[in-house]
Amino acid sequence: MNHADTLDIAGRQYHSRLLVGTGKYKDFEETRQAIDASGAEIVTVAIRRTNIGQNSNEPNLLDFLPPSKFTILPNTAGCFTADDAVRTLRLARELLDGHDLVKLEVLGDKDNLFPNMPETLDAARTLVKDGFKVMVYCTDDPIQCRMLEDIGCVAVMPLASLIGSGMGILNPWNLRLIIDQATVPVLVDAGVGTASDAAVAMELGCDAILMNTAIAGARNPILMASAMKKAVEAGREAFLAGRVPRKLYSADPSSPAEGLLEPRK
Repeated sequence: MNHADTLDIAGRQYHSRLLVGTGKYKDFEETRQAIDASGAEIVTVAIRRTNIGQNSNEPNLLDFLPPSKFTILPNTAGCFTADDAVRTLRLARELLDGHDLVKLEVLGDKDNLFPNMPETLDAARTLVKDGFKVMVYCTDDPIQCRMLEDIGCVAVMPLASLIGSGMGILNPWNLRLIIDQATVPVLVDAGVGTASDAAVAMELGCDAILMNTAIAGARNPILMASAMKKAVEAGREAFLAGRVPRKLYSADPSSPAEGLLEPRK
């Protein structure tokens, strides 16, 4: 990728537009290998499920993914109320020595993990007032994305399809509406299943993608991480290059018909 084409989140620039989760791997060593293969610079950590220092007698993820090399993005996976989400991220800030960039998600249903948007909006207001830089998982609703941006969130992260479903981009039109109106980064969060899904999201104009299950749940997570890295880069370059317009008819020949040499008679 062109190193001048950087992702800007909360005033910091990143060269990779692929953000990855740290759950569902067989161990922390595999987690590190997959993240290295992905090229990701931002890794998200479920504070309620992963040890980053809460339990001194257990392996610590930060020993494998040191904050000196990666931007750790604590998230509120497993929270179903605004209060729980706020409390979780305040704990993360203490564990990470005042780190303020966080990922907010408040779930509404334990089976489909769809976001509870009233609770999400409530938590976002509290966290922004408390000095956090909030990246927020949300529905692909352009109005609610605008509300989150107005609250002061530094990035909106609409789902492409349900978390862990691998169904890909189900509503590209809503994503384009969100992208066209946003003045903060728009990241697809949830639903990516394979490399082509990632490429499509980037070709639509998304600024980045966050994924976990698509990599960690693959038969070969490290190889899939490498594939996702390439797909995100290719999709971004295709978006910047600008695709040819779609046409039902009136196809233009690849070689021009004008100025052809006449055959000898």
